[in-house]
Amino acid sequence: MSRIVRGISEDMHRQIIQAVFDEDTMSSTSVGMSDLSDEILLCILRHVPVCDLMKNVANVCHKLHTLCHDKTLLTNVSLSEEYQADDVLVRSILKQLANHMQSLSLNGCYWLSGSTMELLARCRGVTHLDVTGCRITSLRLSRLLSSLSLLRSLAFDVTPGFNSAQLSSEAVDSLSRLSELRQTLLTPSYGVVPCCAQLRKLMLQFDISDVTREGIGVCCQLMMGQSSVPHYQQLEEFTARLAPGEVNQTLLLLYLAVFSVHVPKRLRVFLVSIPGPNPAHWPAAPSLAQSLGQGGDLEALQLPRSWLDSFSLKRALEGNSPKHLSFSRCPALWTQVFQSLLEGGVRDAKQLTSLNLSGINKVLYSECRSVEDQLVPETMNRLAAGCSNIRQLNLMHTHYHHESSPGQGGETHLCASLAKLTHLRSLTLPACALSDSLNTHQVSINNTPSPLFLGLKKNPRVGLQNYKPDLESSLSEDSTSGLSLLLAGCPFLETLEVIGPGFVSALPRLEPCTRASVEPRGMCEWARGVGDAHLAALEALPRLRRLSLAGLPGVLKGTGLVQLTQQCRDLRVLSLANMGSLKTMNYSPALLDSLKQCTQLQELRLEQPYLNANESFFEALSCCSRLQRLCLISRSGTFDPLAVENFMERCRHVIMCHMFMGGTLVACRTLQKVLLNRFSVERSALSVVIYPLQHEDLTLVIRDIPLTLLDRITLFQSHVAQPPHLSPL
Repeated sequence: MSRIVRGISEDMHRQIIQAVFDEDTMSSTSVGMSDLSDEILLCILRHVPVCDLMKNVANVCHKLHTLCHDKTLLTNVSLSEEYQADDVLVRSILKQLANHMQSLSLNGCYWLSGSTMELLARCRGVTHLDVTGCRITSLRLSRLLSSLSLLRSLAFDVTPGFNSAQLSSEAVDSLSRLSELRQTLLTPSYGVVPCCAQLRKLMLQFDISDVTREGIGVCCQLMMGQSSVPHYQQLEEFTARLAPGEVNQTLLLLYLAVFSVHVPKRLRVFLVSIPGPNPAHWPAAPSLAQSLGQGGDLEALQLPRSWLDSFSLKRALEGNSPKHLSFSRCPALWTQVFQSLLEGGVRDAKQLTSLNLSGINKVLYSECRSVEDQLVPETMNRLAAGCSNIRQLNLMHTHYHHESSPGQGGETHLCASLAKLTHLRSLTLPACALSDSLNTHQVSINNTPSPLFLGLKKNPRVGLQNYKPDLESSLSEDSTSGLSLLLAGCPFLETLEVIGPGFVSALPRLEPCTRASVEPRGMCEWARGVGDAHLAALEALPRLRRLSLAGLPGVLKGTGLVQLTQQCRDLRVLSLANMGSLKTMNYSPALLDSLKQCTQLQELRLEQPYLNANESFFEALSCCSRLQRLCLISRSGTFDPLAVENFMERCRHVIMCHMFMGGTLVACRTLQKVLLNRFSVERSALSVVIYPLQHEDLTLVIRDIPLTLLDRITLFQSHVAQPPHLSPL
């Protein structure tokens, strides 16, 4: 039962004392929750999940039972991430609410059986249905669509074996009336797009592997002969998010083939996200950009860097007032982006709310980096003035070195410029942007080889640089004045990512090619100055909900993390990776103290090469009583099976326990089997994956993880500043 439900239940038994003062009598009156008006109670109940509403709150008293069945609460039903909702409960809800629902979301309910999905056909009044991640076959979808004649929005997965020829004529009629469609493609297919002649919004996610489980290559040749292809006459929004692989890119170009002939006149949103440094070229991109610029109503734009040049970008933005722009890894567009935003290239820059400038440096990470390749505070100052309503900003894979900027006053620091974005809620920064100066002591040690070994020095291995213990005193004295300016100007930040240069996760998903495009860990010496003092300064963000810290070698003892968690009590998502030394985990004691304070934490991802997940670790983690998802990644890490089992027993809400550690395959499989046998009955949504990180079959194991949870494993993908259309599942 949620905290809100518990509060309602308790308050119904004890009265809320409210002093009601009268000018004459100054008397006080006791008012109970049952005395509140129906309107106030309905406002409260709107924040209660449907499962709790029907299963718990409705049984408190007769009045709440009546209110819980009010139509205003039952019109839009979402069971997404309601991991406590098993088949029995969902069937009961569907039977009770079949005649009331207009919108139903079962997004990510991978554990529900096919027979439960069949009951959706009873909800004949549903106009918006989301069954992404559910067990929907071609025949089941056909029966479902045949019953839902009022459906206008559909989201589902196109799984292997899907055959549009199995759709009945009634189902095709329902599809012809759809205005919004979202498909997750797990196999090469057009899905139901050719049947949807009235589409206004099309959202696609491509997640097809180049090789099948049997080792057979996957291709899209079978699609070339299909007579039915999409046309998009009424299309207004097109978004596509790709997982790595040539098949996904080939399939995307097939979907976009019609754009080469005709661009829909009403198109105002075009977002395409392709991972890797070399996306396949699309010749029709310039004509698309021209068409987008002619209408004057462009809202969102994201194109791979090989699809767009400066001239085309200028034509696309000219005269428009976009809300979402993404130029991730588009160094050639550096000049044009700022010219368009700052020099009148757009009609109204204040409409911009989401901006992704990840990796937009003029020169991709190179050893010969000049001042021109870095962010300039003056430019960001102008950006903050012209685009004052930005709520999401992504500056990952960029650089800012304060020592190289003109002047040394706090007013010239990049963070001082960002502080002027007072509406900012989500921010991704490179670690060096938080540093006030270069740590010259460390540079001298790193760059001055011993005369004895001069000429014999090995090049540093990527990702294996160590922080020298004798530098602890010097780093602890680093100033955080720049960061303090940012926190003072943006105290309402809810999501913050600080990513060190050269960080590459051991389990990359959407961007596995970053190894070829990022610099070795430690090449940016400014980033090494970010340490515990900077983490401690983050305590000034009381509304912080999501925090990601990765690739920060300057973090020594982790004392800043303890101070941070003491103040940020509402932290829900915490992601830590490669903090401090990579050969010893020096911040373990501080991490345990921090976890004991994260009472509201729901999601933890921890990646460290030498992680000892022992009894003390899981005992501290057990203090996170609301934890739902846990992912541990450690190439040389160890774990205590009994401690894991006891942790799962104490934390009843955990439905995702993914551990990619060291150890033998037998030990990992044994623990996985024990956990599944013991807890899967009471937790229908339980997903347990325990596997050696270096095992050759790891790729096959990851394929079996539901997509809803797979993105939980790979949190360090900088989804900050992505438009809602491309947000994580």
